[in-house]
Formats: sequence, structure tokens, C-alpha cells
Amino acid sequence: MGDGARAVREEDAFDVPAVDRWLRQQTELPAGLPEVKQFSGGASNLTYLLQYDGHDLILRRPPAGTKAKGAHDMGREYRIQAGLKPVFPYVPTMVAHCNDDAVIGSEFYVMERIAGTIPRTSALGVDLTADQTRQLGYTLIDTLVELHAVDADAAGLTDLGRGAGYVERQVKGWSDRYRKAKTWNVPSYERVMAWLAENQPADVRTCVIHNDFRLDNVVLAPDDPLRVVGVLDWELATLGDPLMDLGSAMAYWVQADDDWAFRRFRLQPSDVPGMLTRDEIVAYYLERSGLKPENWAFYEVFGLFRLAVIAQQIYYRYHHKQTHNPRFKTMWRPVNLLEWRCRRIMRRA
Repeated sequence: MGDGARAVREEDAFDVPAVDRWLRQQTELPAGLPEVKQFSGGASNLTYLLQYDGHDLILRRPPAGTKAKGAHDMGREYRIQAGLKPVFPYVPTMVAHCNDDAVIGSEFYVMERIAGTIPRTSALGVDLTADQTRQLGYTLIDTLVELHAVDADAAGLTDLGRGAGYVERQVKGWSDRYRKAKTWNVPSYERVMAWLAENQPADVRTCVIHNDFRLDNVVLAPDDPLRVVGVLDWELATLGDPLMDLGSAMAYWVQADDDWAFRRFRLQPSDVPGMLTRDEIVAYYLERSGLKPENWAFYEVFGLFRLAVIAQQIYYRYHHKQTHNPRFKTMWRPVNLLEWRCRRIMRRA
């Protein structure tokens, strides 16, 4: 298995000797400069592999170009993981955080690499039977339940959120973001936003949530692919409602019997033979967590709407020539598809 990394794109390159000099002031490293590769995929922060002799590190930095206010906060992402590590062992070990733009032109942080397999778009990356794949699905949700049971106070993260009213803030916040990012070629989503505002429940609980919990953000153990050893990409983590976290995770979960249009935008191998369906995941999570939603359709619609906003914000940057990444050229298409899916669920609810 390869490491999933490739040569660094010219527009994403940085001053490797400068990073090496800075890193050596923070920790002990093998002699020589690292070989640097870039992980493909993702549409937000950039992730690099620093390969020293016998010692791999990961560097995370924001993308180039115009960025939304408050987004790509490397210090926040670093602090969350540093706090969680003692109470949630799946978090990578942090090495150091740099807020001096003079080093590479932006803030960044470095962490230890977790060895193992990260499931990619079309394959798990390991050979599993259908029964084993199903077991992996249960393990994935067990990991999410474990995260939601973390003591935020023990992790030193009680100030991460804004208290009660998380659901209401999310509906309003994501609605505002969509209106600001709307372009001529996507739906207004006004009916969806109005439905969410009218049907929003009270918070069921407040806990640490990941906000981007997906198969391609977990690492499977090298010696046991049914065991999760890492959870990655904590950029959106906060204190919030666990059912909102589950709803957001299910928005990405494309299953084998979904229509062809939805399946073409699949970002993770959630449709491989044996994998749990969305309904099975929700039922299992509710059983394990003991939570009982008043109206699961709300969380399902919210998750799809939130995903549409994320896609539209990315497309907005491309549309206004704030980025030239060709992968973002057609991001308006899933925004249209997700609106149709939201309204279909709303009609059933």
C-alpha cells in the first residue's frame, strides 16, 4: 500500500529548510532535510507528509488565497487535539504549532503520523469479507459514541463552545453562509432553510463533536484493519449537539442502493459490500448512546444542507477566481442535487 501522498503541487509548495530549522528548535529530529509529499483529496486545509529518516511527521496549513473569516484556525485545531489526546487516544500526538507567518507565509502545525490505512474514495484499502466490513461499520460508530462521551472538562475544552442553543445557532449560521455564498447557478434553498428554522429541536446534549466524521478521516490499524487507531481532521470540532454531528456524518454516507447521481459524488467507500446503511447506523448509534430524537428527519436535512453550504463556499471561491483549483469547477452540481434530496426528505417528514 502506498501512503496516499504525491509530489507537492507548485502552488502549494513551502520553504522546507525554513520549516526544518523551526522544527529542530521544537523537537529532536534525524539529520538531513525531510522528503515532502502532499496528501491529495480534501478541499480545505492542506496536509503534507514530512519523511525524515525513520521518522514521519504531518504538517497542516491553510490553503492559499482568500479565506472565510474565522476559518482555517491552525492554533484552534492544534489545541483541540492536544487537549483530547489524553482522554481520546485516537487523536494524533501534537509536536508544535507555529503562528509566525515569516516561516512559510502562514500559520501551521506539525504532528506525529499515525501508521495505518486510511480508506479512500473507492476502496477500504484492506481486504475484508462482507461480514468484516459490517463489523468495521459498527466499530466506526462505536468510536463516534466514545468521542461523544468524552469529558470536555478533563480535556480542557469547556470554553470551546457557546453553551445551549447550538442547534439554533447552526441553522441560522449555515443559512447566513449559504446566502452570502450563493451564485446564479444554484438553488435559493429558501424553502429548506425555512423548514429547518420551523422544525428545529432543542439541543439533546452538549459534548465534544467532530463535525467531519467520515471513513476517510479514520486510520485503521496496520495489524488489524477492524480496529480504528486514529481519527483525523479536527478543523470543525467544537462543543455541540451529538445528533447534529451524526446527521452531518450521514450526509456524506452514500450507500449501495442510492441513485446514480448521488453515488457519483461519493467521497468515501461507504457503499462497499457489507457496509452498514444510513438507517442501520442511526439505529445502532441511538441504541449505544441512549439518545432519542424527536424528529430524525431534521438532522438528516440539516446534514445535507450543511454539506451543500460547504460545497457552495468552495465553489464560490472558484467562481470569483479566489482559487484556480480545477477540482472546484463543478462543485455547484452537488449543491443542486443536495437541495433535491433535502426537499424529498422534507416531503416525507
